[in-house]
Amino acid sequence: MWPSYGLGMRRSASIAIVALLAGCTATQPAASPAPSAPVIAPPQAGYPAGKSAPVADPVYPGFGNPAIDVLHYGLSLAWAPETGTLSGTATVTMRAVSEQPQIRLDFSSAYRIENVTVDGAVHSGTVDGTKLTVPSSLTAGKQTVLVVKYAGKPQPVTMPSHRPDGGTLGLHPVPGGALWTMQEPYGAFTWYPVNDQPSDKALYDITISVPEGWSAVASGTPVPGKGFTYHSADPVASYLTTLAVGKYQHEVVAGPRGLPVHLWTRAKDGHHLPGLRRSPALLTWLEERLGPYPFPTAGVVLVDGTSGMETQQMVTLSGGISQAQLEPVLLHEYAHHWFGNTVTPSTWKDVWLNEGWATYTQWLYQGGLSERIKEARAQDGALRAQAGPPGNPNPGNFAERNVYYCTALLLHEIHQALGDEKFFGLAKAWVQEHRNSVQDRAAFTAFVNRHTGRDFKPLIDKWLDSPTTP
Repeated sequence: MWPSYGLGMRRSASIAIVALLAGCTATQPAASPAPSAPVIAPPQAGYPAGKSAPVADPVYPGFGNPAIDVLHYGLSLAWAPETGTLSGTATVTMRAVSEQPQIRLDFSSAYRIENVTVDGAVHSGTVDGTKLTVPSSLTAGKQTVLVVKYAGKPQPVTMPSHRPDGGTLGLHPVPGGALWTMQEPYGAFTWYPVNDQPSDKALYDITISVPEGWSAVASGTPVPGKGFTYHSADPVASYLTTLAVGKYQHEVVAGPRGLPVHLWTRAKDGHHLPGLRRSPALLTWLEERLGPYPFPTAGVVLVDGTSGMETQQMVTLSGGISQAQLEPVLLHEYAHHWFGNTVTPSTWKDVWLNEGWATYTQWLYQGGLSERIKEARAQDGALRAQAGPPGNPNPGNFAERNVYYCTALLLHEIHQALGDEKFFGLAKAWVQEHRNSVQDRAAFTAFVNRHTGRDFKPLIDKWLDSPTTP
């Protein structure tokens, strides 16, 4: 997520990188598919890439169920702009971590449950507050397929933060029929039944039906010939999924090593296209320092929100962003695909692992590092007092500047101690060795010490835990 205030709002420094725009094509989006049958997960498939070891989140314990490991979500959705109604069939393939008397997932009471089956047998299902309960027992280790058919009008929820770009989370209908979502630390439950916590990453297949003239964009790789269908072969944390519906134009540019970069813009976004077409250059710069981009496609979709979000394979970005902010924001969100997306924090106590790396990488790209460090140090103490130390943030101050700037200062200390070659070697190795996993502070600290042969634990703990500036 982008820190929408304070440091980092300057125009980015001019850096000579050749943008790999060969093969750039502008196309109209494919016609919308007819509503498809739900994606049924064959039990024999197993979805091993979706297997996780969920843990209870100590920051937002009301979301997520550590007793369930979701392996795959098959979402067949239909959006009706004229009525503002979302209809869906969610096929959720899960594994019980321990024996359970019932199935409990996160879901919004804004939806009417039309039908529920468990392994093909009809069951009842009720939603109370933000919890879907299905009275069907689960056997530890056994794979189960839950299918929920539902319909209703999406209702976003309040973000637990004082960010000026915060406001609400989840699926947002827009007057006129458009739709978009951002949902960190939670909010995926506002559009499908989900284990809405970062430690339970899963595979996804999403199909969206919309009327003629509308386009639908989601996280994942577009599936050719299947209308608005997207497939995620790499596991995704629920907060990194996205959905946007609008009257979009679609363009594909070639990124590093031929990586397809999908750009989804509306007629009013034309002034941003030159900046969005810089994506290959930004990804090339990041690859040189962080290693190969970890997913088969990248992209950006512009929406009516007020922030930016590193949603997996498809950054969700406010179309109202200024020209001066566009490039550093894109760089920041793309950096998250290494730090946050392919390597995800197991709980929200470690959101600093996402934001510290993305912020420090952004500072390095923009230049003027010594000035940025000086300004951040001047703010550090007040940020800790207001929102908590970055390693133990206050629940009501989610993703405020303490987890961005205070942690970027920590990474600068490590960078100074190691030098460029060893520091970026550390970054590359962390991502490549932990690709498609969830990690925490203990794992990161142990990795740094093992990789460098030095004991950085006192430094890391001091910067993450101190109530005052170290």
